[in-house]
Amino acid sequence: MADTKDATSSNQMWGGRFASGPDAIMEEINASIGFDKKLFAQDIRGSIAHATMLAEKGIISPEDKDQIVSGLNTILSEIESGQFEFSRKLEDIHMNVEARLATLIGPAAGRLHTARSRNDQVALDFRLWVKEELTKTERMLTDLIAAFLDRAEEHAETVMPGFTHLQTAQPVTFGHHCMAYVEMFGRDRARVRHAIDHLDESPIGAAALAGTGFPIDRHMTAKALGFREPTRNSIDTVSDRDFALEFLSVAAICAMHLSRLAEEIVIWSTPQFGFVRLSDAFSTGSSIMPQKKNPDAAELVRAKTGRINGSLVALLTVMKGLPLAYSKDMQEDKEQVFDAAENLELAIAAMTGMMRDMTIREDRMRAAAGSGYSTATDLADWLVREAGLPFRDAHHATGHAVALAEKKGCELAELSLDELKAINPAINDKVFDVLTVDASVASRQSFGGTAPSEVRKQIAYWRGRN
Repeated sequence: MADTKDATSSNQMWGGRFASGPDAIMEEINASIGFDKKLFAQDIRGSIAHATMLAEKGIISPEDKDQIVSGLNTILSEIESGQFEFSRKLEDIHMNVEARLATLIGPAAGRLHTARSRNDQVALDFRLWVKEELTKTERMLTDLIAAFLDRAEEHAETVMPGFTHLQTAQPVTFGHHCMAYVEMFGRDRARVRHAIDHLDESPIGAAALAGTGFPIDRHMTAKALGFREPTRNSIDTVSDRDFALEFLSVAAICAMHLSRLAEEIVIWSTPQFGFVRLSDAFSTGSSIMPQKKNPDAAELVRAKTGRINGSLVALLTVMKGLPLAYSKDMQEDKEQVFDAAENLELAIAAMTGMMRDMTIREDRMRAAAGSGYSTATDLADWLVREAGLPFRDAHHATGHAVALAEKKGCELAELSLDELKAINPAINDKVFDVLTVDASVASRQSFGGTAPSEVRKQIAYWRGRN
């Protein structure tokens, strides 16, 4: 009876979910199969390459290799068809696959783990998965850039207000505004490509941390798995998660860009702006207000940035205090990357869809383009160029003109020549050529400027890139 009482007390201490005591807690905290089963294809691919190399080097027999490869392909089919039963007691994807392989082919399965460790095995699986995900992200960013190029070409001459501090600054074209995002997402794509290049080294063969005494050929497995070369230090190989951190860093910067775009779409779609109209596919209604059309897709893209940023900070925090080489803490790397990847894919896809099918309301953009005295800088530039004023003096004179127009409740172009000459006698009737929105936009022909001719040059440049 005493033993029963003690066991009951122990169970109560551990809590209801872990009624069986410490063993249940250890299984719960140690098992990773709930999420790392996502790596099944990479794990099997890596094992096939490893077994093939072992046979080629005479470390295992060709017969054992053939059985191993056949068994692994059977397991792959079972998982893909949903027939495979994953076990938490076997902890992770590696042990689940190995246990099933032993059932299928017997003792030969035990030879597969020769000259490798779960440490280099998981590093390989994860690296392969991240590389594939980065490749997918690169394709999706290319599609997003193409959507912006199409809209920029369509609206190279569509005028709109440009903003600083969210206040009307100078007129620009919507095409030029679209090309700003092409530059942003182009940098994101370049970062993706750099990340692929940085991780393009094969970890397999580093073993637990010190390499192996077997005569393996790591260059052979690297080539078979599509890597540029093998990693060069076995300690760093099993303790490195820079490739995961770089993926998350790239994802966080890209998500930030998507969020900035989402914020603009939210603002532009309000009745107060009315610059764009979202399709029903990317909007929802209100449960109580029938007139509402909410930009939910854009808002959710904006929100997902927080999740992706959080994943980066979480993994940085996991890694910051780990001594070399491998520590179990690193099991916490995958869920962050998986979640960030899923949400980044969704955000890019949603934004690509929104950009392709939103309606651009050119009339509303044009009406707003001249508001807020957006051509004031053109007046100041004219005074410098035509009247020879120092820019600071021209700026001061233009300020007087804006104050007068504000007082009269009119635009700069609606001031009379006499009123402008009273501010500075050097002003003549040619000044009105620069005070219209179209003239302002057309004059900005500096490299990378908003003039339609420059916008088209940049579109042609980006269409020529790959």
